[in-house]
Amino acid sequence: MINHISELYGRQLSSLELPSELANLPQLNQRDAIDLKPKLRCARCGAKLNRKQAALPNGQFYCYVCIQMKRMDTLHQLVFIEEPNRFPKKLDALSWDGQLTGLQEVCADMVVDVFKNRKRHLLWAVTGAGKTEMLFKGINWGIAHGKRIAIASPRIDVCIELFPRIQAAFQKTPVILLHGKSEQPYKYSQIVICTTHQLLRFYHAFDILIIDEVDVFPFSGNPMLHFGVNNAIKPNGAMLYLTATPDQHLLSQVRRKRLSISYLPIRYHGHLLPEPTIIKIKNLSHQITLKSLNKRILKMIAQLISQKQRFLLFVPHIKDLAAVKSAIQQAHIQANFDTVYSADPDRIEKVAAMRNRRLDFIITTTILERGVTFPGTDVLVLKADDAIFSAAALVQIAGRVGRSSERPDGRVLFYCESHCATVRSCQRQIRQMNQRAWRL
Repeated sequence: MINHISELYGRQLSSLELPSELANLPQLNQRDAIDLKPKLRCARCGAKLNRKQAALPNGQFYCYVCIQMKRMDTLHQLVFIEEPNRFPKKLDALSWDGQLTGLQEVCADMVVDVFKNRKRHLLWAVTGAGKTEMLFKGINWGIAHGKRIAIASPRIDVCIELFPRIQAAFQKTPVILLHGKSEQPYKYSQIVICTTHQLLRFYHAFDILIIDEVDVFPFSGNPMLHFGVNNAIKPNGAMLYLTATPDQHLLSQVRRKRLSISYLPIRYHGHLLPEPTIIKIKNLSHQITLKSLNKRILKMIAQLISQKQRFLLFVPHIKDLAAVKSAIQQAHIQANFDTVYSADPDRIEKVAAMRNRRLDFIITTTILERGVTFPGTDVLVLKADDAIFSAAALVQIAGRVGRSSERPDGRVLFYCESHCATVRSCQRQIRQMNQRAWRL
């Protein structure tokens, strides 16, 4: 429930949710929640609706696509108040006292230029390049000029990791974290960190919109989320995309001059990306189905545990989680570990347990392929040649290793039955990044 007028600044919601005491505000704007012409379309998520599926009694319609975010229908209006940017202008809001490298400084200055000149830009930086820290200078400029800023990602885990880092860097600026599982009530804030789904709740709110991990599911190729982004940003706002593995859509935007681009091919600590070691195991898929693992895999897991070396163990499918867990338990390997996947109800708590070193390792699907950092970890991938692992996913998975300056290297082990095209492509991409880094 909306409790204060400021909670409507740059937000959009159904008039059904609006308290009666706010219904007659002179600054309140209204627009149709469902456009009837030329075709039936939701004004919040942009979905083109099938009239039969969307039909309500008495010739009314609703949106069945974004129904989980409360109903949009022809019985009620979308209401919002234009973003007034009611923020104090702080000349130096940045409380982070770290140092950027020379290359990071160049990228940070570029970010400021993007924000100042309201550009659309892609920052293509390798995993572990320090993208978050490179944003600080630009965010500081935005705060000094009273801008409203959003950092969005398709993944909850990325948002949860970003939130305390942004809070710590801008201690005197209100920051809010929004995602589907968040229990924090909404409050008007200058900096919003949220999942891309949450952007559907905003309308022309942000002067600066940063999309992290822009190439990842569910954002990549999702018309609804792209529609939400274009609605959430002001018509003259600045847009910055961040990723280590841009997809073909982004690169085509660059080729068509719709996006400017900058590239950072080396990590903040100056070390190269760890390259995967390929280990062929016959009948690996069948072994996992039988809740069994090859002795070489079990020996490596036991060795890592004895060395107190923490690691991530990736599997392609949710059904593999229980099978691999059972195989490790049957081998009598003594360790604290757990499994996690995207719809796991305890996902946030399990990731936190891994981050806080309460787990020796975690068996995971691709949900932890990017956007999360567990310093000093190694990576093992079972069935790396499975079709579920794209080359970009494997690059991101390999990028979980060597992210800290204290341990800038580590093991990246791909266990597979064949040295398939996606595995070869992953190896090639990492080598190319490292070659570019060598030339700097």
